[in-house]
Amino acid sequence: MALLEIKNLTVTFDTAAGPLRAVDGISLSVDAGEVLAIVGESGSGKSVSMLAVMGLLPWTATVKADRMAFEGRDILNLSPAERRRIVGKDIAMIFQEPIASLNPCFTVGFQIEEALKQHMGLDRKARRKRAIELFAAVGIPDPEDRLGHYPHQMSGGQCQRVMIAIAIACNPKLLIADEPTTALDVTIQKQILDLLMQLQAEQGMGMIMITHNMGVVAETADRVIVQYKGRKMEEAGVLSLFETPEHPYTRALLSALPENATGDRLPTVSDFAFEDAPYKGDRA
Repeated sequence: MALLEIKNLTVTFDTAAGPLRAVDGISLSVDAGEVLAIVGESGSGKSVSMLAVMGLLPWTATVKADRMAFEGRDILNLSPAERRRIVGKDIAMIFQEPIASLNPCFTVGFQIEEALKQHMGLDRKARRKRAIELFAAVGIPDPEDRLGHYPHQMSGGQCQRVMIAIAIACNPKLLIADEPTTALDVTIQKQILDLLMQLQAEQGMGMIMITHNMGVVAETADRVIVQYKGRKMEEAGVLSLFETPEHPYTRALLSALPENATGDRLPTVSDFAFEDAPYKGDRA
């Protein structure tokens, strides 16, 4: 049984210009211990799909699916209280822009202890001990001292590590990492990716990695889903995708990588014709 299973997910937003379908019939699954990457341009519906799973979309969004199940349990029709018991504990998410995602009015220690209090029921002493352990695990120096710092007192890389610590605090079974290395320099990107993969292997988590960086995909993923305009274009094992991409959009993405450039001009995705190309089925 898949850890997470989604069939025919659609997300539509009410706008002043009428309904906007941001996700159009996405189906996916991820198993325990597996890393699934979702790639595509900005605006392809990657983050919206996962925010729908988390139940974090605004009231203007209408979410529908033939099936959305976590460990076989229908999560789409859970009450808000029932969903809160799963989200943040069994399913956790690392959001884009860590400094914007952390509350500037509270210390980072308070924010991680709040998750432990809500989902684990730990007392104050146990929460602080666990928070120090988590900060040390994600490589934050002087973890006990850092608990008293506010987000603006920490660097972007440190805030990203705080977000990871909060996400793994309750030992989730599924971790969704949404562009976890955005806006970080190359050295810090490598450290964050290595940390995530180490934690994923140690805890046996299923992981969904949302990214537009094909290099990240090659280093981390077991399977890859390629999205465009809210639709799934192709799904394949990571080696199959890079060696024999079948969908024109996938080939366009790979051709736009700097290492694939020929001549004096780097191709762009818009150089390729793929608008009406059909979905290419799953491949191992």
